[in-house]
Amino acid sequence: MSDKDGPGPLAALRRKLRALTAVARNPGATAAERANAASLQHRLQQRLNDAGAPKGDWTDHAFRFGRLTKEMKKAAAPAEPKGDWTDHARGLGKAFRRGTKRFLPD
Repeated sequence: MSDKDGPGPLAALRRKLRALTAVARNPGATAAERANAASLQHRLQQRLNDAGAPKGDWTDHAFRFGRLTKEMKKAAAPAEPKGDWTDHARGLGKAFRRGTKRFLPD
């Protein structure tokens, strides 16, 4: 997959355009399906032309990086609930060990 087929609205338009081209070239498609695909294909091609090509400068990369990090935050596992007695068990164990070393010599 190339950069132009990555996530985003322009990539979605390109995918739809490819699908419509496949329908238009399908020999089993009816004349009405071909006509419908051709009209939709023309409209999508016009939308792509109106959108223009991405600038390709550092702002595009920064935007995509921001989007990626936003998606990574959403996909993270939820935090474990707090307030359980096991939250402080390690600290209590360390305090107990220090206390026993101090008051019970080897």
